[in-house]
Amino acid sequence: MDGQRVAYWAAEAEVDEDLEDVDLNLAIGNFGQTDQYEDAKSHIDETTLLAVQQQMAQQAFAQIPDVVKRFIVHFYQAVQENNLAEISVSYESGWNRLTEKYYAKTEWPEAELIAPLVNDDPIFLILYRELYYRHVYSRLQPNLDDRFHSYENSCELFNYLLNSDGPVTLELPEQWLWDIVDEFIYQYQSFSVWRSKAGSKTEEELTSLGDGGQPWSSYSVLNVLYSLIQKSRVHEYINAVQEGKTQEEIGEVVGEFGSLPLYRMLGYFSILGLLRVHTMLGDFTLALKSMENVELNQKSSLTRVTACHVSTYYYVGFSYMMLRRYTDATRTFVTILNLILRMRQYHTRSYQYDQINKTADRMYALFAICNALSPSRLDDNILNIVKERFGEQVTKMSRGEEGIPAFEELFTYACPKFVAANPPPYEDADALAAYLEDTHIDPAQRHLKNFIADVRARLSVPTLRSFLKLYTSLGTKKLAGFLDTDEEEMVQQLMVLKQASRSIGRMGSEKGLLDGSTVSNNDLNFVIDENMVHITESTVGRRYAGWFIRNTEHAQRVYDGLKNSPLPLPIKPANTQPQQQPGQPQQSQPPAQVKTVAWGGVKTLG
Repeated sequence: MDGQRVAYWAAEAEVDEDLEDVDLNLAIGNFGQTDQYEDAKSHIDETTLLAVQQQMAQQAFAQIPDVVKRFIVHFYQAVQENNLAEISVSYESGWNRLTEKYYAKTEWPEAELIAPLVNDDPIFLILYRELYYRHVYSRLQPNLDDRFHSYENSCELFNYLLNSDGPVTLELPEQWLWDIVDEFIYQYQSFSVWRSKAGSKTEEELTSLGDGGQPWSSYSVLNVLYSLIQKSRVHEYINAVQEGKTQEEIGEVVGEFGSLPLYRMLGYFSILGLLRVHTMLGDFTLALKSMENVELNQKSSLTRVTACHVSTYYYVGFSYMMLRRYTDATRTFVTILNLILRMRQYHTRSYQYDQINKTADRMYALFAICNALSPSRLDDNILNIVKERFGEQVTKMSRGEEGIPAFEELFTYACPKFVAANPPPYEDADALAAYLEDTHIDPAQRHLKNFIADVRARLSVPTLRSFLKLYTSLGTKKLAGFLDTDEEEMVQQLMVLKQASRSIGRMGSEKGLLDGSTVSNNDLNFVIDENMVHITESTVGRRYAGWFIRNTEHAQRVYDGLKNSPLPLPIKPANTQPQQQPGQPQQSQPPAQVKTVAWGGVKTLG
């Protein structure tokens, strides 16, 4: 291995062919921009330009810290040997540690610059660029070239995986495979949001967007995800596993591509990617439909990567909320939020700890919305946390029309970034001018408007419920007086309450996320008999299991705190000996026997 490294470092003096496309204006400075050096261009021959290019490349290469060079070589060798353990350490620890130390506010070296260290391996350079552009998107501000080149690099990677004659021999950790799919969708989302703001584009950006084809189009992104699913035959694999088939039978079903973990996990993560893309496009039914064969339980493959697990439950819960299935949304949020609370101490070890916490905070906000629209008793612990974080908004949401701003605030904070499927017509100047003159509603505002319309229809529900809970029977005229309205309007509000008390919910035995049956999500029921309203309320017994669990955990935390706290200092005994009178002989006292006790104090035996 040491001999190989010597060969890599020897290539430092041979950086020439890969750097021929360096900008000549940068290479020779500003010569020729003044009259004094106007004739200097003719005296610079190709040999001189090549020498300047080589010198600049060597200077840029020399500025790379040696520890970064050694890391890249080690990373490359681990990928070449398909050493998953070393790849995981380099990917999850080494890359992030060096980023914090050397590249927190600047870009990593470009792939062409480190190419001699990895023998110009095209596959590793594609993987390196994937990390390079991910760093640019997360820590820096990507420019137009970064957005186009990151798309081209993603196309090269997926073409290599999908269009090869047979399965590739590359092996990558599951965490990296999920990040590849997740970052691909994120960059598509970022580009779509940036592209939709046509009024803020410069002339150069307008020209590039008009002549650059359709990079990061919705069709191309969906095509990649569906192609990975089809290539890996992951749906057939999931069905075969659920049917209990043997590994040999599964291998015959999925073929040579689906038998490899690389393709199988990429296909599986692509299913979850479809959930996210369809949610961003506003098709919530199709988003849940794409998850038809994926089971949301602790034995599912999505639990292998924590960030994947959390992200999936977030988009499933949000889709349920937008489909007005608030009970299913609440149940989804409670499940994953309880898991995050139990695993919080392990999340600190992950480089995605901050992202997981941000997603959890958004789910707490969505839980507050769902609980305001459809109160439930699924988990008092989560409800208490929501009241601590969003107590002001929770109080406002129960005040009718005054609570609309609170709903809007929480929805805007917690919703995903929606994208428009069709970009502005940059290729046609006339159409673009007409597009700019027309007023377009932002996708997020459009979904917010539709959601608030349903909230407004339910504004009378909390007030009406509060009155009905006080009676077992009540006259319609009297109830209309309480509501300060006429009887006809009161009956309409009762029908709204009846409709809000029912929804489609999953009972646990359904396979698809869209399946379910009509369930009652309210403990209050009523019937109208002529001019009387008869009310019945079902009482739910206290859930002692949850109460005992919460208090047991609290007692355990108190005990651990006492056990880990320092022991108190021993209290010095007060001096009770009688004072000696002058002239009296001093009395000798026998030495006290001292016995050390377990808590570090002393016990004196007389």
